[in-house]
Amino acid sequence: MPEHALLLIVGAAVAGFVQGLSGFAFGMVSMSFWAWTIDPRVAAVLTVFGSLAGQIVAAFSAPRAPRWALLLPFVVGGLVGVPIGTAVLPHLEPERFKAFFGAMLVVCCPLMMVAQDLPRLTRGGRVADGAVGLAGGVLGGLGGFTGVLPTLWCTLRGLDKDVQRGLIQNFNLAMLSVAMASYLAAGVVTSAVLPQMALVAPALLIPSLLGARVYIGLSPLAFRRVVLGVLTASGAAMLASSLPRLLA
Repeated sequence: MPEHALLLIVGAAVAGFVQGLSGFAFGMVSMSFWAWTIDPRVAAVLTVFGSLAGQIVAAFSAPRAPRWALLLPFVVGGLVGVPIGTAVLPHLEPERFKAFFGAMLVVCCPLMMVAQDLPRLTRGGRVADGAVGLAGGVLGGLGGFTGVLPTLWCTLRGLDKDVQRGLIQNFNLAMLSVAMASYLAAGVVTSAVLPQMALVAPALLIPSLLGARVYIGLSPLAFRRVVLGVLTASGAAMLASSLPRLLA
């Protein structure tokens, strides 16, 4: 098997397991594998596709009814954000974006992880939720990172792990569907990408189901640590892949 195809499959499998476990982060984890050898714009299409496929698997294997009052502001903001991210994608300097975003995760997430009691944010209400949803939508259009900022925000809000899981799962499903439709409408998904999609989809299926089974046994504290640990590791991987190219 060619090295390129093997890396594609391994990245999809690992990212599928993490997404099944945490409810998000397919794009962050897969990009840490794929950014080394795959063109960033092709990788963006594959991460959106893989993230969406994983969320569809989750929706059928562990359906979670949306809490509309909680979900709606995120979705409204996200619907505004996705077209912005899609429009910016062709003009993006990928390495600078990955370095900035990776550094933010590496600094913020460990601080949140070691804090004995996370500050619970109660201000801002639906307007703040909508702003976070908009930012998540922009990141979704840029490459399928829809769940990162909403997950951090829900953690700071102190939401119950099952409530958070349901919100992020339904938000991601909605935003990734819109992002994929935007890519198709913009002609970003070309025939050259289709064979790679055919490798990604089956590679993530079983790992996603395994990750969802592991999630069931997690305590709220363990879940929080997993989420923040995944974000920290993903940020470090993004820095590791981008900084050498920027310095060169």
